[in-house]
Amino acid sequence: MITTTAPAVVASPRPRYSVRQRNPVLATLLRRGIYGVATLFVVSILIFAATNILPGDVAEVVLGRGATPETVAALQQRLGLDQSLVARYLDWVGGVLRGDLGESAVGAAQNAPDARVSAMIGAPLVNSAILAGVSALLLVPLSLLLGVFAAVREGRPADQLTSYVTLILGCLPEFVVGAMLILVFSTNLGWFPPVALIAPGSSPLSDPATLVLPVVTLIGAALAFAARQVRAGMVTTLKQDYVVIARLNGLPESKVLRRYALRNAVATTVQTYAQAIQYLFAGVIVVEALYAYPGIGTQLVQAVTSRDTTAVAGIAVVLAAGYIVVNIVADVLVTLLVPKLRTGLAQ
Repeated sequence: MITTTAPAVVASPRPRYSVRQRNPVLATLLRRGIYGVATLFVVSILIFAATNILPGDVAEVVLGRGATPETVAALQQRLGLDQSLVARYLDWVGGVLRGDLGESAVGAAQNAPDARVSAMIGAPLVNSAILAGVSALLLVPLSLLLGVFAAVREGRPADQLTSYVTLILGCLPEFVVGAMLILVFSTNLGWFPPVALIAPGSSPLSDPATLVLPVVTLIGAALAFAARQVRAGMVTTLKQDYVVIARLNGLPESKVLRRYALRNAVATTVQTYAQAIQYLFAGVIVVEALYAYPGIGTQLVQAVTSRDTTAVAGIAVVLAAGYIVVNIVADVLVTLLVPKLRTGLAQ
């Protein structure tokens, strides 16, 4: 008698998915977060070295020529200047990790009630955040409108005029644009104040007129750059097969632009907006100095002028952290907007 044995069924192993495949957004956030922390660590070393290897004693410079040796020695000890450069860096970076940016040399020399850099830059940082935030809120819709307007009229006079205007606007430095705006809208027309005078303790939003010229100056070059990139992305998207098929199916042009073209074009320009917003962070220094705006840029200029190295290092590391955060947010948004990245299928 012949017996047959059924073949054994071997269970296939369950596929193992990496974190990137299971949750690509979380994977992007973790990866970029690790890179961001490492970058900020390297930047902190460079910032601290650049502000502490300059010739001359900070305590002597801050106190002036009339200071006695005892006063200079006391300030050096208070600021930790009598320690080695490595020990001072470790002490400073440890404080940064705790949210303490150190003690201002100028504040310590003047025996200010609160000479901590964190307290000193708190209000200016809020003012700069308001200026940059309002500029960013205007930059995104204006650049989208201008870029889409030029893209749907590719090759026509309106497209050429938009390209010329944005090219010229992108080539002009902020101080040139600001000087022209002050001359026209402040000196000649008297519509807006030439300087942004804000009372201590009050918000710039309490007097919106003071923000008009700084905001227009700040978003000028960034708007030109972003609009040109949106136009390029939109022109490429409008030539894709799925957009052509949507038009052949008789869909209204507004629906084609909104549903099929705009989203994909925006996904390709998220990094462009990240760069534009980073440009706003850098541009506030020039714009605030031009309009005497009491922000972090003005505070940085004052710290550099007075040789307040602790304040310079603290402000610089805060600006660097802002740059890194903007990049991380941009990468996460790209992952959310691009289906291939969002589903973890991109290699």
